Amino acid sequence: MITSICVVGGDATMVYDELHRQVEAALGGLDPSSALEDFTAGAGDEVPARVLEALRTPPFLVDHRVVVVREAQALSKDAAADLVAWMQDPTPAAVLIVGVVGSRAGALARAAQQTVETAVGSRAQERVSYVERRFGDYGLTLESAAARGVAEALGDDMARVDALARTCLAVYGASTLRLEDVAPYVGDAGDVPEWDLTDAIEHGDLPGALRVVQRMLGSGSRSGVQVVNALQRYVLRLARLDGAGITRPEEAASLLGVSPFPAGKALATSHRLGTARIAEAVHLVARADLDLKGGTTFGGRTEAGEGDATDLTVVEILVARLARLVGARPVPSSRRRRTAGR
Repeated sequence: MITSICVVGGDATMVYDELHRQVEAALGGLDPSSALEDFTAGAGDEVPARVLEALRTPPFLVDHRVVVVREAQALSKDAAADLVAWMQDPTPAAVLIVGVVGSRAGALARAAQQTVETAVGSRAQERVSYVERRFGDYGLTLESAAARGVAEALGDDMARVDALARTCLAVYGASTLRLEDVAPYVGDAGDVPEWDLTDAIEHGDLPGALRVVQRMLGSGSRSGVQVVNALQRYVLRLARLDGAGITRPEEAASLLGVSPFPAGKALATSHRLGTARIAEAVHLVARADLDLKGGTTFGGRTEAGEGDATDLTVVEILVARLARLVGARPVPSSRRRRTAGR
């Protein structure tokens, strides 16, 4: 029997959902009132001592006891060390499950027999696989179109998958679901990653880029300034690579402090654009930043009637200009000569 589990993730909802699944599995049908001790770190100075007491006390009327410590990142260094010591020499018939919100699980994750990461990959197929896996945890099977539709609709907001799966289980029971079965319960579209926007810009896909921007701002998780800041990081990376004499993605990754894949894409784009167009892109982003900070206002309301329309208008104009500038391919020199000779 596994005696210690550490659940780690950056999203509190996802960590708590995974804790719920791990606790159910560890209980194995035992009555929680007899077999479960549930604590939240930081809820009082006495919590660490009570956790250790629960771990060291033999279970009564049940085969084993499950002890849960939520928000374990709030434990003091000494309290965490006590749990690590217990993990290394566990009491028989006790299971410790700790939940850590954030990336600093440290010694707890290293000492636990099992570490469960709740993070979801950033690629579309990784999100689809996560949706299928979570629905499967509840005995639900999604048709491929349904899994893709849910993943696309939720975007980066994967924390909503578990609740959606539970809702579908309550409505349909364990079954195979189509997209039309799930769609009424998905709710508002979630946020999407920054590279969805920059990819559309690089392809010169203006309609696609505008859809991404509208979704970013419409999800309520980003402001116009945050979107412009993301585009500022993007164009400044291109500017840092311009003229740096770098030819390999690994070199670009070292300079930019990112992984080789995005660094390689930025390097190729920087070489394709050249100094003049990169400088113009930097100027466009700087101007949009000033506009959002009071340089201009379009007044009025958004289509949804929520807030000033300036954010959306400024960002849409910026994205349209960048898509034309960055997405455009330079005219070959031979063609320029033919055109000039006419």
